Amino acid sequence: MNKRSLNGTEWSAMILAGAERLSAHADRVNELNVFPVPDGDTGTNMNMTMTAGANELRGKPSAEVGRAAEVLAKGLLMGARGNSGVILSQLFRGFSRAVSGQQEIGASAFAAALQQGVDTAYKSVVKPVEGTILTVAREAAKHGLAVSRRTADLTEWMQEVVFKASETLARTPDMLPVLKQVGVVDSGGQGLVYLYEGFLEYLEGRAGAGFAAAGATAAAPAVSIAPARHEAAPGSAQSRIRTESIQFPYDMEFFINRDAVARRTPFPEASFRKTLEKDGDSIILIDDGDIVKVHVHSRRPGDVLNAALLYGELSSIHILNMQDQHRELLESEDKGERIARLPTSYENESIGFEAASGYPPEAISKLAEAEAGQAAVAVQSAAHPLAFEMAPFGIVAVSTGKGNEQLLRSLGVDSVISGGQSMNPSTEDLVQAIASLAVEHIYILPNNSNVQLAAKQAAELSEKPVTVIPTTSVPQGMAALLAFREEDTLEANTGRMLKAIEKVATGQLTKAVRDTRMDGIDIQGGQYIGILNKTIVASDDSLIEAARLLLAKMLTEGDEVLTILTGEGADSDYTETLLAWIDQNYPDAEVEVHDGGQPLYPYWFMVESV
Repeated sequence: MNKRSLNGTEWSAMILAGAERLSAHADRVNELNVFPVPDGDTGTNMNMTMTAGANELRGKPSAEVGRAAEVLAKGLLMGARGNSGVILSQLFRGFSRAVSGQQEIGASAFAAALQQGVDTAYKSVVKPVEGTILTVAREAAKHGLAVSRRTADLTEWMQEVVFKASETLARTPDMLPVLKQVGVVDSGGQGLVYLYEGFLEYLEGRAGAGFAAAGATAAAPAVSIAPARHEAAPGSAQSRIRTESIQFPYDMEFFINRDAVARRTPFPEASFRKTLEKDGDSIILIDDGDIVKVHVHSRRPGDVLNAALLYGELSSIHILNMQDQHRELLESEDKGERIARLPTSYENESIGFEAASGYPPEAISKLAEAEAGQAAVAVQSAAHPLAFEMAPFGIVAVSTGKGNEQLLRSLGVDSVISGGQSMNPSTEDLVQAIASLAVEHIYILPNNSNVQLAAKQAAELSEKPVTVIPTTSVPQGMAALLAFREEDTLEANTGRMLKAIEKVATGQLTKAVRDTRMDGIDIQGGQYIGILNKTIVASDDSLIEAARLLLAKMLTEGDEVLTILTGEGADSDYTETLLAWIDQNYPDAEVEVHDGGQPLYPYWFMVESV
């Protein structure tokens, strides 16, 4: 196919072809993860991230490249999972900025946009490493710029880009020693090559049904995504405020759908924000051109809806009475019950309603007026309404396993996001958890190295101040929590938490999924391997022997504090045998055992020096 330019529909079809090829090879990308552990999920993360962006494209088709790229970038940004997914979202975030306002795109503009995407992605990574997806993207973009000066044929140009990306991918083992040691190429780089190969398939006329057909009936996502769970903790930040102090009790979220006439002029975000500020706070406005997403806490929901109606038709209207919810939370905490509802969940609420659920507009209007009247009565009856007193700190943590989640809550975590091993939470999951906490400053504990970039991205998107503590495991997260003091300052807490995670040794025991040689140890698929921090230090057919070898590397002084988190595959007999060995060989060690419930890893260990 000889193409010199792509409009928005064609560009979107090309993107979908790339997403389909990546999805078809996601398992292969997973297999390339360097560590021979069962939770290698680079392919899954990239696929789920790309699926989120592709679904946005299907839902909001555009004949303009600039608009289509913006839609994709937003979908990728909020759906990004894992470090590879975040980097992928940043590549297209920069791309979108480069083509903003453009109707069509040719080879020269495409090349410049790829380069701006690379520049944006590099800025998002604190310490870029050569031999990764970033290297593949950089070299492909650089070559693309050079080729665009000698050809205007997009198919020929993309062939060169794919060739350079593949060539660079083949050289990644020479750039990153650990890849050469294991004998694989970089997994994230391979995922990007598959994506670019899908682009080329479309340009050569070898892709599937294309965007037009997909746009008519959105295809199901390639991966079934279970939503992350956010759980409020007993003794959480919410329990430290008084119900009557919630000054703006109605938590509102809805969309303003702007018609063609309204879109001729920019949405007056500044003036609309001022209108909402008269009787509300926690205002978030996302102007997507034809749709404006609105979130606000208000005393007068009817006034908010009436003001919004001036700018277009309203849909997906949700209203939650936070005072009612807060009273229910306090009552449940008094009874010792767990609450798994937060202000960001609007399903089955007593005063929630949704325009898309079948209510006629007049019914919605009456409901809104009724709520407005109730709010007015509540405000007028309070002669001296109390100011909303926010707790100084809130903590969001990522975890897996019910026991581990309970442990984190007992240590002061306010919102637990289920994820980590084999299922990384998205940027949007983290953003929602941040937004759910009424506190002055938030700490995020990623508790997984593959969640850290998503956590940082969520922190940048949040209107609240957020500090990410770079924890790489649940045991590290526990160490950070033990160092936290709510009565202390932000600077003091941050310093202590960072020092705490540096002082603890963390160990993980799991099964190898393939044969390999790493860190000087020959490993066979199916053997148990012991990982100390990020280094494999033990491998054995016996779970107990592998655990002993790992603990021998961790208990160097003999009198440390050892915390054992048992997971799936660690039955009581194994644990008792291990405890007897520890008691015999390390009698001065202080040992605690908790049922963590984590999948894939029978044991997690944390060792702290006395």
